[in-house]
Amino acid sequence: MVAADRRAYDPGREEPVTGDAPGHTLFAGGGELGREMAARDWAQTALGPPETWPAGLRSAVRIVLTSRFAMWAAWGPELIAFYNDAYKRDTLQAKHPWALGRPASEMWAEIWHDIGPRIRSVLATGVATWDEDLLLFLERSGYPEETYHTFSYSPLDGDDGGAEGMLCVVTETTQRVVGERRMTHLRDLAAAIATARTRADVLATVAEQLERNPADLPFAALYLFDDDGAATLGGTAGIEAGSPAVPVAIDPGGAGLPWAVERLRAGVQVLVDDLGDRFPDLPAGAWQHAPVEAVAVPIASALGLAPAAGFLVVGLNPHRRYDDSYRGYLELVAGQVSSGLLNAGSYEAERERAEALAELDRAKTDFFSNVSHEFRTPLTLIMGPVAELRSSLAGTGDPRVRQELEVIHRNALRLGRLVNTLLDFSRLQAGRIDARFEPVDLSATTAELASVFRSAVARAGLEFTVDAPSLGEPVHIDRDMWEKVVLNLLSNALKFTFEGGITVRVHREDGVAVLTVADTGTGIPAEELPRIFERFHRVSEARSRSGEGSGIGLAMVRELVTLHGGTIDVVSAPDAGTTFTVRLPFGTAHLPLDRLAEPTAEAPAAPAAAAPFVSEVLRWLPGAEETQPGAGAAGATPVDGEGDGRGGRVLVADDNADMREYVERLLAPRYSVQAV
Repeated sequence: MVAADRRAYDPGREEPVTGDAPGHTLFAGGGELGREMAARDWAQTALGPPETWPAGLRSAVRIVLTSRFAMWAAWGPELIAFYNDAYKRDTLQAKHPWALGRPASEMWAEIWHDIGPRIRSVLATGVATWDEDLLLFLERSGYPEETYHTFSYSPLDGDDGGAEGMLCVVTETTQRVVGERRMTHLRDLAAAIATARTRADVLATVAEQLERNPADLPFAALYLFDDDGAATLGGTAGIEAGSPAVPVAIDPGGAGLPWAVERLRAGVQVLVDDLGDRFPDLPAGAWQHAPVEAVAVPIASALGLAPAAGFLVVGLNPHRRYDDSYRGYLELVAGQVSSGLLNAGSYEAERERAEALAELDRAKTDFFSNVSHEFRTPLTLIMGPVAELRSSLAGTGDPRVRQELEVIHRNALRLGRLVNTLLDFSRLQAGRIDARFEPVDLSATTAELASVFRSAVARAGLEFTVDAPSLGEPVHIDRDMWEKVVLNLLSNALKFTFEGGITVRVHREDGVAVLTVADTGTGIPAEELPRIFERFHRVSEARSRSGEGSGIGLAMVRELVTLHGGTIDVVSAPDAGTTFTVRLPFGTAHLPLDRLAEPTAEAPAAPAAAAPFVSEVLRWLPGAEETQPGAGAAGATPVDGEGDGRGGRVLVADDNADMREYVERLLAPRYSVQAV
């Protein structure tokens, strides 16, 4: 009878459920499980033969078998279990066919303490249950497996209206739950490592983060290789450093340990499947049972090239197989560690370079400070006697000697200004400059400083405009520093302006005092503007009245303005001119309290600091030479027959007027000289 039914069975044909031929129609459309249930001798179970089954049971069987959703049901006092193909494939796995027709308490004996109370509640109350992502340890693959399920138990009524059985509709969510757990851990690990700046920080961060996933990483240890191939413990998670499984150091041979160090250094993973036998007292992490397997994953070095930088030892979750998903997760963890170590190495190397450059910069600053200071002594000893000689020869003496003394005096002043600039700048860089901020009338002070340049600007054939109305309240400045700011900006403007004019303006704007120094000079190319305030930077191939200069004037101006709590900006275009804008706040909130001072008597209109600036500027302008080109030096007597050109003509080109005059005086006795 059964054989005939099986031959006649057509899974593609739906037949009505009748009591006349239950073996033929009850299991129709049930796929492989339908055929197995049709072939089973149900008379040997507590349910009895199918033709005796009550209508409620037959309906439940039809619902379960014909559904493509994973379902299982149990009926009767012993709760005899049956299920469909989807449940067999997704959940039961190796328990089929043993589980078919067995009591539910036997089918799921390992989790009955979890699901038994729920089933009894459904049978007693008739109220369905609901669980989402419930953790159940199923022994369906030869070991207690960590699984997660979302399911509902619903009552199945018998003929008398009472609950005779239960129906379970279930979705296994293990892959999603485990995957989300691992992805969350990887995200947190990456975020934490990204903030680590040193190798030690990376190791500490990794150890801390690995402890946050004890489910997949019951314990972990991170080792780093040295140049000799020995491995040193860099950090642990969930296990004590120096324990038998994770010694502090491992020699290149790895004697006595399962971690094949040589293979790991070559970039090969090592799986240890007898971990429990080797180390019986390992930590269990999130579980009640310690890992029985472990894996060591290489940590790639730069560019992923061998040898590896180290390796990560991980005790594996005893309730999950080490499959491709698990392997991929651990490789991503190792990749994060590798990336963190590489970034930290780059950061530390960059920091060492920065520290070396800073030390070099400090040494350079100290050098300039020391040398500048030492220069002052011989300069003083030069300028003192020169001043005495100039005074003693004022009305008498050789005119040529007087001229030479003037050259010495001018250039000593210029050298003194350069030395003082270097000394001031080195003090600024070292933070050793003394500032004294006092309230002053910024407009009047700036106008007086600008006035000392008026004759030089007029001599250059340029217009000079000074617009400095009262600001209505004083501005706290250091007078000496402000003189350097204004004089440097004006000197710079005159140096690069050949036509048009220079404008100095002081005004209020948006609650701050504003100084602008604008010119119609050669301008600054756009690519040079970002570097215009850099130390020792000079605009290459710029047309100017002189090629001389140290390249620190504007850098010092910015430092001095910053000390005042202000800002300086520049706007320029080639052949259109340049405008420097300095902004200083009113009040004293932006200044150190210990540097504030009471106002002093007004400074003279032409401070001593301006003399070297003006003297140098005048030597840039036409007519600065005291002798005309080709006329010979004062007091020099041309050689007979050679001063008229027969000895040769010499063209002397130099941007320093004193140098032109000096060379001309040397050559004039023998040659016809033209200095330009």
